[in-house]
Amino acid sequence: MKMIVPKTPLNEEFRLEALNALDILNTESEKKFDEITSLAAYLCDTEISLISLIDRKRQWFKSTHGLPIRETSRDQSFCAHAILEPTKPFIIEDARTDDRFYNNPLTDIEKLVVFYAGIPLIDTNGFALGTLCVIDSKPKKLSDKQIESLKSLANQVVVLFELNKKNKDLQKMQGSLKKRNESLKEFARVISHDLKMPLANVITTSDLLKLKLANSMDKETLEYFDYIKQSSFSMSDYINGVLDHYESDNLVQNKSEIFRFNNLIREITELLSIKEDFTINFPESNTFLNCNKSAIKQIFFNLIGNSIKYNDKEHIIITIENSEDDSFYYFGIKDNGIGIPKDKTEIIFELFTTASDTDRSGNKGNGIGLSTVKKLIENLGGFIKVSSVVGQGTTFDFSIKK
Repeated sequence: MKMIVPKTPLNEEFRLEALNALDILNTESEKKFDEITSLAAYLCDTEISLISLIDRKRQWFKSTHGLPIRETSRDQSFCAHAILEPTKPFIIEDARTDDRFYNNPLTDIEKLVVFYAGIPLIDTNGFALGTLCVIDSKPKKLSDKQIESLKSLANQVVVLFELNKKNKDLQKMQGSLKKRNESLKEFARVISHDLKMPLANVITTSDLLKLKLANSMDKETLEYFDYIKQSSFSMSDYINGVLDHYESDNLVQNKSEIFRFNNLIREITELLSIKEDFTINFPESNTFLNCNKSAIKQIFFNLIGNSIKYNDKEHIIITIENSEDDSFYYFGIKDNGIGIPKDKTEIIFELFTTASDTDRSGNKGNGIGLSTVKKLIENLGGFIKVSSVVGQGTTFDFSIKK
């Protein structure tokens, strides 16, 4: 009499495809699986417990308790028999008296597998991938409670398999999205850079033509030249906004530095060429901050710039506040501008979305600045919120993690 080699399931190719799709074969041991095999051996009082997966010619162990090897031949496998009836526990109380395992090296020679109990691991599509099994070198019986416990643990193994697969799929997707985002950033950088010089030439040429032909042009023609120049500047602002948005990821990589907050705000107001019809209220204390100065500067440059552009009052008033606790720096910027409609406060941080049709000068915004601000703040571990009353003004409150 010879050992009976396990039959091949009728759905073998589909079963193997499902197994390979998990991308778990030949992976390293993991604590979450090892804890299950350890618990299974404890509950069933056995020397060995395995999470066994049946490959085409072998059984491979994702987790082993009490057994130093990671795989054996499928022909000798008890688990390969177990998956033939996937809806039932496969229990052999004494393999030495079972014809299927006569002369099986695992039983006859090594005396390793005398008792065996395996619960098939069934995926969501009904394929038996392998088993959670317990093994002992002595004949044994399991109680109904032990069998039910083994079934519950087998269900948890399948859940972990599915979670592992979803995590790996997410990692692959994130990798793909990261590559695509890098490509988009490079595309935006190249296109923006290549457009800046032609735009500068358009502005310069229109100024020269206007100067040269000033005496021979009527009022309407002069207005066309002004329109060309204004549109060119708008396009230049748009290009700079795109570059700022895609460079914001690099900006947050800058190291922290110590600086006085009020001094930084003064630098920004000088860059914005603030006119006399403007009042900015600084925090009472010119406190020291220790954080990413470049990122903070970009955030306030955009927010102060918006407070000026989207303001219909004769005298612009902006009030800036800051405070801190053990974990965060907190900032606030309040203006007396046109305000934001309530139905738009939720979308103003979306890229290319604006709350107002035109700004103080009659120009249409590009919807990049606030998106860049939110991106910078979140990358710095903070959050931002807005409150506004149409016709009265807007307040932005945000934090930066220390």
